[in-house]
Amino acid sequence: MAKKLTDKQQRFVEEYLKDLNATQAAKRAGYSERTANEQGARLLANVSVSEALSLAKAKRSAEIKIDANYVLSRLIEIDQMDALDILDDDGNMLPIRQWPKLWRTTLSGLDINRLRTLGGNDDQAEVESVLQKIKWPDKVKNLELIGRHVDVQAWKERVEMEVVDHAAMLERAHKRVRSREA
Repeated sequence: MAKKLTDKQQRFVEEYLKDLNATQAAKRAGYSERTANEQGARLLANVSVSEALSLAKAKRSAEIKIDANYVLSRLIEIDQMDALDILDDDGNMLPIRQWPKLWRTTLSGLDINRLRTLGGNDDQAEVESVLQKIKWPDKVKNLELIGRHVDVQAWKERVEMEVVDHAAMLERAHKRVRSREA
C-alpha cells in the first residue's frame, strides 16, 4: 500500500486530472514555475502519486460512464457515418430535426443558408441560393484512433531499443575498482 500523499501531492493529482499535463498541474499545485517540468515528471514517477492518479481516473470513469469500450464504440459509429442518412431521395439535405442523432452530435461544422427571394413579383423574383456546408469528422484521424485503440498499430513506427542495466554496469565497475585496490 502506498503512503499517504502530502497536501501538495494531492493537489497535483487533482490538477493533473484537469488536462493530463504534469508541468501545468505542478505549477497549479504550487510547485516552482522554474522546476515544474522536473517536478511533474518526478511526481508521475512517484508510486503513491501514481496509485492516487489511477484511483482518481478509475473513479472519474465510473462516474461519467465512459470507458475504453465506449470510446471504441463511438469511434466505430463515426467511421460508419453515411451521407445518405441526411439526404432525401433527390439528394437534397433533410431538415436537421430528421437527421440521426449521431450526425447532429458529431459534425465538426455546419453552415446552413436558406433560399430567399430577393425582390420582384412572383414571375420576376430573383432567388439567391447558397450551398449548405457540412464539415465531416476527420475520418483518417478516426481510423488512426481506432487502430491505436485495438492495437492494430498501423501508424506506429517500430523502434527497437537495447535496454541497458546501468545500475548493474556501475556495480560491476565498482567491484573491479575495489578488487584492484585490495
